[in-house]
Amino acid sequence: MKSKSSLIRFLYAASEQSADLFYLSGVFVPDSYLSVLINGRAFAVVSRLEFSRVKAQSKYDEVFLLEAVRAEVAKTFKISLAAVGPVELMRYFAKQYKARMVEVPEDFPAAYYAGLQAVGLKLQIGSSPFFPERSRKTDLEAAAIRQGNAASAAGIRAAERVLRASKIVGKRLIFEGAALTSQRLRIIIDQACLAKGAVALNTIVAGGLQACDPHEGGHGPLRPNELIIVDVFPRVQKTGYHGDMTRTFLKGKADDSQRALVHAVRDAQSAALAKVKSGVSGASVHKAAERVFRLRGFPTERRGDQFVGFIHSTGHGLGLDIHEEPRVSTAAGRLRKGNVITIEPGLYYPEIGGCRIEDVVRVTRDGCEMLSSLHYRWELK
Repeated sequence: MKSKSSLIRFLYAASEQSADLFYLSGVFVPDSYLSVLINGRAFAVVSRLEFSRVKAQSKYDEVFLLEAVRAEVAKTFKISLAAVGPVELMRYFAKQYKARMVEVPEDFPAAYYAGLQAVGLKLQIGSSPFFPERSRKTDLEAAAIRQGNAASAAGIRAAERVLRASKIVGKRLIFEGAALTSQRLRIIIDQACLAKGAVALNTIVAGGLQACDPHEGGHGPLRPNELIIVDVFPRVQKTGYHGDMTRTFLKGKADDSQRALVHAVRDAQSAALAKVKSGVSGASVHKAAERVFRLRGFPTERRGDQFVGFIHSTGHGLGLDIHEEPRVSTAAGRLRKGNVITIEPGLYYPEIGGCRIEDVVRVTRDGCEMLSSLHYRWELK
């Protein structure tokens, strides 16, 4: 009989999709499986398809064969093998350890939550993320994020090269004999990331009015003399960690309002970066960027159904998820040493265009360590 415990923790997910589960296991598994945390130990229950690989490569203390466990569960509860599903597996381990309370993550499948309740187990929802220590990155994790940002930078440099090589023909950009579109440039960016061992999904290449919607991916022809936002956030295939960088370009000649907008965003980013250090609140970092925009005369306001100005937070945590704790926004709490965050102020006005500049830093006791590196030249002749 296993030792008695008051609390048992379950995760049931695929580690390819669940950042919490990959953090626990250190191995990518494409299908959902059961992980159990009890008495300071972690173990997994996986099928024979995954057993050898998970046992050899994962960080689990012990790996159990699903087929063998299912047979034991059927025997214990006097049910058929066909009746043994995830709920029965979890019920079995709770019984073995005499656990009085079950803790699961916020994204735990609702059907299994209801099933555990139905058999009389007491449940509680754990913190989000399920492993709060994820928000403070080790040197190894910081290096993985730096690698992700190297892939981001490769993608953005590829975009810059194409824009520089493009010809202005009337109101179009022509590259290698054909119109340059957001879709075409996105493929070039994503290929550059892949060459660095990272997969980029939903890369943003948005120009003109499209750039005034921060999460618009961009479509159709890119045009000269318009601001073009390029936001690249790939995931490194080997480590699972992300990069996240944004630069804004203009092919042609900028006007005074565009220059003022870009310079304000760059100065706001510098002001926010200067504020970052352990113990300082994310809210105060956000306010540093807001202050620059206010003093430069760039208001944030609502115009009918559209919001203009600085319409998003200054940043977010980055790691195994593209958006994770901590936040850098109006109500954000204190930053801690080891947090990795983006600093990405932006301004968006239909009459001028959109601009966002983004870099990634790790919080230190006295400031921050840059985990991204790329120049800020933006006006391309």
